[in-house]
Amino acid sequence: MKQLFKIMTLLAILVFAGCQQNKKATLSLPFEKYKLDNGLTVILNADKSDPITSLAILYHVGSNREVPGKTGFAHLFEHMMFQRSENVGEDQYFKFIEGAGGELNGGTGFDQTIYFEVVPKNALELAMWLESDRMGYLINTVTPQSFALQQNVVQNEKRQGVDNMPYGFTESLLLKNLYPQGHPYSWDVIGEMQDLQNATIEDVKAFHGKFYVPNNATLVVSGDYDADSVKAMINKYFGEIPAGAEVKKMEPMNVTLAETRKLWHEDNFARVPQLNMVYPVPQMFSKESYALDVLAQLLGQGKKSPMYKVLVKDKKLTSGVSVYYSAKELASEFRISVTASPDTSLDKVEKAIFESYDLFEKEGFTENDIERIKARLETDFYNNISSVMGKSFMLAYYDALAGSPDYLMKEVDLIKGVTREDVLNVYNKYIKGKNFVQTSFVPKGQSALITQSAVNAGIVEEDITKATQKEVAQTAEEEIKKTPSKIDRSSAPVPGPDPSLTLPAVWKSEAPNGMKISGIEQKELPLINYLLVIKGGHMLDDPAKPGVARFTAAMMNEGTKNLTPEELEEAIQRLGASITVRGRDEDIMVSVSTLSRNFEKTLSLVEEILLEPRWDEEQFALNKTRTINNLKRNLSDPNYLASRTLDKLIFGEGNILSSDAQGTVQSAEAITLDDLKAFYAKYISPSVSNLLVVGDVDKARVEKALTSLNSRWQAKEVVFPELTFPPLPEKSALYFVDVPNSKQSVINIGNISIPRNHPDYYKAEVTNYLLGGTASAKLFMVLREEKGFTYGAYSWFSGSDKYGTFTANAAVRSDATLESVSLFKSIMEGYRSDIPQATVDFTKASLLKGNARRFETLGSLLEMLYTRTTNNLPDDYIKQEESLLRSLNQDQMKATAQKYIEPGRMFYVVVGDAQTQLKPLEKAGLGKPVVFSLN
Repeated sequence: MKQLFKIMTLLAILVFAGCQQNKKATLSLPFEKYKLDNGLTVILNADKSDPITSLAILYHVGSNREVPGKTGFAHLFEHMMFQRSENVGEDQYFKFIEGAGGELNGGTGFDQTIYFEVVPKNALELAMWLESDRMGYLINTVTPQSFALQQNVVQNEKRQGVDNMPYGFTESLLLKNLYPQGHPYSWDVIGEMQDLQNATIEDVKAFHGKFYVPNNATLVVSGDYDADSVKAMINKYFGEIPAGAEVKKMEPMNVTLAETRKLWHEDNFARVPQLNMVYPVPQMFSKESYALDVLAQLLGQGKKSPMYKVLVKDKKLTSGVSVYYSAKELASEFRISVTASPDTSLDKVEKAIFESYDLFEKEGFTENDIERIKARLETDFYNNISSVMGKSFMLAYYDALAGSPDYLMKEVDLIKGVTREDVLNVYNKYIKGKNFVQTSFVPKGQSALITQSAVNAGIVEEDITKATQKEVAQTAEEEIKKTPSKIDRSSAPVPGPDPSLTLPAVWKSEAPNGMKISGIEQKELPLINYLLVIKGGHMLDDPAKPGVARFTAAMMNEGTKNLTPEELEEAIQRLGASITVRGRDEDIMVSVSTLSRNFEKTLSLVEEILLEPRWDEEQFALNKTRTINNLKRNLSDPNYLASRTLDKLIFGEGNILSSDAQGTVQSAEAITLDDLKAFYAKYISPSVSNLLVVGDVDKARVEKALTSLNSRWQAKEVVFPELTFPPLPEKSALYFVDVPNSKQSVINIGNISIPRNHPDYYKAEVTNYLLGGTASAKLFMVLREEKGFTYGAYSWFSGSDKYGTFTANAAVRSDATLESVSLFKSIMEGYRSDIPQATVDFTKASLLKGNARRFETLGSLLEMLYTRTTNNLPDDYIKQEESLLRSLNQDQMKATAQKYIEPGRMFYVVVGDAQTQLKPLEKAGLGKPVVFSLN
C-alpha cells in the first residue's frame, strides 16, 4: 500500500489539466466539509450510483515524523492498528468487515497514513464503530506478544520488498545520501531492520497518543448514505474521543547538494546493471512542482523524448528509461532510472543521459508538446474518481496535505499556467549542471560496470543464518482496562437488511464477419473502456519457438502503414487515451481507455493498428532486445522463478503453457519478422474475437462506429491445437531452485485443476475462501498472524476455458522454510477433513453481501463480460452462482475440498538458499528435494 501515495501524489499534481482540453467539461468532485469539536475534519461525498460506501481516515503522519533510531515505526504502527482494540477482539477487524461483504486495508507513506473500508451501505455504522475504537480505544490492548508478531511480519515485508529483490536497497541508499542526516526523508518508509527489532511498546503508546488523535485526522465518507444519519453516526462514535495536543504542521525542508555523490553496490539478485540519478527539487504544491512534472515527461516519456532517442533507439543501452518527479510534502526528488542491457557499462549510460540533456536543449519543445502531455489528465481524473474508494482517498489526501479539498480547483489554474518558459526555468535551475546522487547496482562480480569515481555504498546485508526476529512469548492474556465511554461500545452494530443485487443490463450483437460484441452502458462518468479479445495468444505458439504471439502483439503497438511509431503514440496521447496491444497465454488483447467524446477516434486508430501494422524493422530489433533483457532480468526474481517452475511441473514439458509467453532467451533470439507476419496472417481473425465495451456509450453508437472495421476485417478459419494436460501426480514431491544467500524462501504449491466453466468451479472457489482466499483465512492467520513468518499467505483456484489450476503461495523468512512448507501441508489437510458450520456461514455471508461491490467500476464490468465470453458461461452465470452459493451446505463444501484440494498430490516448489535450506527440507515428508533450474 505504501506505493499508493506516490501514485496519488503524481495524479494530484496534474489531475485537472484536462479542463483546458475541453472547456465545456466541468471536472468536479462535490463535497461537504465540517469539523467536530475535538478537531476531527469530516468530509462527505454523496454518490448513489451503487449501494456501497467508503469510509477513509487519513492521519497526517508518515515516516517523516520518525526520528533516527526509530525508523519504520509509522508503518509498523499501521500494522498494530489491525490487531485489536478495547472492544474489538484479536484479529477481528478483517473478520467483521469481510463478514459484512466489505474490504479494508491501510497504507503508510512518507507524509501520511490512511485506513479504509469499502462496505455495502448497510454496514457503514459497523465500519465507524471499528475505526473509532482503534482511534480512541486501542492503546490499552497492545501486548508484548502481538507487538512482537507484527515486528516479525514487518521485517518479513522488508525482506520481501527490499532485501530479497533486485535493486531493493536503491531507495534507502538514495534517500540516505540525498538528504542530510536526521532529515525526515533520509530513511525510507519501511525503515531499518535493527530499528524495527528495537521498537518497544512504550514507543507504540507515545506514537499513538501524539499522532492518532482526532485533530490530526481527516475522515471521509463517500457513497450511498443518508446525510443526517451519517452525521449523527460520526458524532456518536467519534465525537467523544478527546483531542490531543496540537500537531504542528511541518514546514518545507528543501535541500541542496554541495557535491555529486556516486555510490555502487554488487547486488546479489541483479542479473543486469541499473543506474539511478536523483536531483533535489522543491516540495509538492509549490509553483515549480507542476513544471518539474512536465519536464520529467518531456525528457523521458514516449518515443519523442530525448532519453528514449539517445539511450534506447540510438545507443541501444537499455529497453526503457524512467524519468519522474517524486512529490513529497517537505521536499521532492527528480528521478532518472535506467536498467541497462546485460554487460553494459554504466559509464556509457551516464554519458548518454547527459547527451540527452544536450539534445533536449538543441531540439527544444513546443507548447503543443506540453498540451499533448496534459491531454491524458482528464481521463486520469475520471478514472481516479470512478470508485467511492478513489473519491474518499483524493478528498482526504488534498485536505490533509494541501489544506483543503478546495485546492483541487486551485490547481486547475496552476496547471493551465505551465508554459514552455516555466519548464526551461526549472530545467536550468535544478537539473542542468547541478549536483546529484547516483547509484550503480551491478550483478555480483561485475564491479567493472560501475561509473567512474563511484564509491562502495557499504550496504550490509542480513546474514540469513542469523535472521533478525523477535521471540514471541506465550503469556496469559491480561484483563483489558476499559476506557470510559458515553455509549455502549462493547458490541458491534448489526448491519441492516442487505442491499439487493441488481445485475447490469448486457446488450449483445454480432458483426457480419463473426466478431461477437457485448456491452454495458454506464453513464456515471464520461468514460469508455473496451477490450478486443482475439482468442489464441501463446496457446497458438509453436512449442519449438515460443514467444511469437506475444512478440506479434508488441509489434502491433509500433506504428501503422500510415503512422510511424512516434506518430501513432502522439495520436493516442492527443486524445487523452490509452491503447495497448498485449499478447497473453490464451489471447491477444487490445485494451482501450478513452473519454466518451473520443470513442470513434480511438476506434479508428484501433482499426489501423489491427489491419495495417507497420512491421517496423527498427522497432522489431528494439522489441527483441527488450524481450531478451526482460527474460534475463526475470531469472533474478525469486517470485518469477517459483511461478515458472510450478508451471513447468503442472503443465508438463510438452504443453506450450509450461513456457513463458515471452518465450526463452534462445527462442526470442531466433524469432524473425517473417514469423510475426505469418502468425498475424494465420490467427488474427474476427471469427475468434470478442469486443467488450463498457461505459458512456450505447449499442447503436457502438455498432455504427464499427461499420468500417466490420467491412474491412475479413474472417478466416483458425484451428486451435488440442492441448493435453498431465494428470495429478500420484504423490507430492518437492522441487528446489537455488538462489544463493536469499533472505526469504518463496513457496509455490499447486496442481492442475478444473476449468472455469466446470460445474464445480465456483464451488471450489467458494470452498477455498477461508483456506487462503482472504486475510481472515487459515493460511494467512497461521503463517502471518500466529507465526510471523511472512507478509502474506494465500491460495486460489484459477480457471480458463480448457483447464484450471490450484495454487498456494507465500514468501517466508529463510530459517522458517521447513516449518512453513509443513504448515502449508498440514493446514490444507486439516481444512479438507473438517469444515465447521461457522466456516460455511461466514463464507456465504461474506460473498453474498460482497456482491453489492461487484459492479461498481468499469473495470469490474469488463471483468464480468470477459469471464462470461471467454469461458462460454451462460448469460445469467452470476445469478446461477449466487443461487448455488445460497444453497451450499457443509457437506458439499467438505466434498469439494476433498475432491479438489489434495495436498498429497501437489507439486511443492521452494526458491531459496540451498546451502541453508535444502538439507532441512528432507524432513518435510515429501521425499528428497529435487534441485531444479530454469537456466
